[in-house]
Amino acid sequence: MANSNARLPRLEDVAERAGVSHQTVSRVINKHPNVSKATRERVEAAIAELGYRRNTAARSLVTRRSQTIGVLGSELSQYGPANTLLGVEQAARDAGYFVSIAAVRTVSREAIFDAIQHFLDQSVDGIVVIVPHAETLLALEEQAPGIPVVAVGASGSETVSGAMVDQRRGAELAVRHLIEQGHDRIGHIAGPQDWIDGAARAEGWSAALRAAGLADDLLVEGDWSAGSGYEIGRGLAAERAATAIFVGNDQMSLGLLRAFNEAGVRVPEDVSVVGFDDQPESGYFTPPLTTVRQDFEELGRRCMDLMLAALANGETATTVVEPELVIRRSTAALA
Repeated sequence: MANSNARLPRLEDVAERAGVSHQTVSRVINKHPNVSKATRERVEAAIAELGYRRNTAARSLVTRRSQTIGVLGSELSQYGPANTLLGVEQAARDAGYFVSIAAVRTVSREAIFDAIQHFLDQSVDGIVVIVPHAETLLALEEQAPGIPVVAVGASGSETVSGAMVDQRRGAELAVRHLIEQGHDRIGHIAGPQDWIDGAARAEGWSAALRAAGLADDLLVEGDWSAGSGYEIGRGLAAERAATAIFVGNDQMSLGLLRAFNEAGVRVPEDVSVVGFDDQPESGYFTPPLTTVRQDFEELGRRCMDLMLAALANGETATTVVEPELVIRRSTAALA
């Protein structure tokens, strides 16, 4: 029977077992790069053998930090926000931080204020905000929580760091691909225009068309859901005003493809379709969807890089992740 009073292994015990200094063990635990592979493996083996666990409560007393990052999100049922959250959570864990999550049902200053206060009551070290909405940025600037904040989808400011995928460039990549295929009537099913990502993608669509001397008068606003893509698609199928559609996300694209299929509109023979996000199911749509890929794992790492820099020196900055166009069978040259 195990002795319940047995002393838990300490950092010094790991150092003795691995034959290294306690400073080296600390560097391994904190993922410091200046440790040789052989030494790191020896320390990790000693940690596993002894069952060592870092005493976060004691560490917090010394550092006066909770080792916890608050993550505020909205629309977390959607692929983009959900996977951004996963990317941030993984990167935070890799950096030795716990994550506390709060979700807002509706985006308002009051809801943002309440969530931030909730995090402050938990004594989090910093806050990552995955609510790329104009109202969010106003609330963050107004409240100024006094701890580092990283806003996903936004440019940084003097008080808030920003981590974003270049949404406008992603839209331009999609539209230029369609133009190169000979399309000159290219519509856009946009995300909500009070959401930063939705507005940026619409701006990219418009800019690419205007740069090519084409009209940007075929925009319909959806709500990110497959249902809205379906309802909008029924109207577009009846009008036949465009030979190509750039859709603000893959879920609306799914609804659009169903509406076109029911109306006998062939994709890509009659209308080419490009989505945005590259969710895992996109390659299995009928037809497989050409779309713009966002690297959410990289976005999560960039968020934590900004957070760690802000915790270390108080500086704010902006980081931008480049999107990638993934070409599948939902687009083709205009016949």
